[in-house]
Amino acid sequence: MTLRTTPRPATRTPVAALDYEIAQEQATALGRLGRALEAALAALAEHDRAAPAKSATVRRQLLAEAGDALWCFIVQREACGLRDPRPVLRDYRVPAEVQNRMGIFTGRREGRR
Repeated sequence: MTLRTTPRPATRTPVAALDYEIAQEQATALGRLGRALEAALAALAEHDRAAPAKSATVRRQLLAEAGDALWCFIVQREACGLRDPRPVLRDYRVPAEVQNRMGIFTGRREGRR
């Protein structure tokens, strides 16, 4: 049995190569931001499980981080042409509290400019 691959065009234009690289970068960023959202949501859920009434300040910070991670992920998805945020909210099981914090910036955050 012989496997046949799709032949590549003999002449790859610089524009096509650039488009390919841009698509790769978009996919990489989307994956990284998706993992960041998962981590932020997991940290918030773990905090709520471990100490539901303890340290409101820590919870507010975790909530802000989750809202920021959600916002970054949604913006990157839109940059990739994926306009509907409902699948993200459903598939990642994003709490309404985090959805309401999406895009709210309260001053300068560490590590961001």
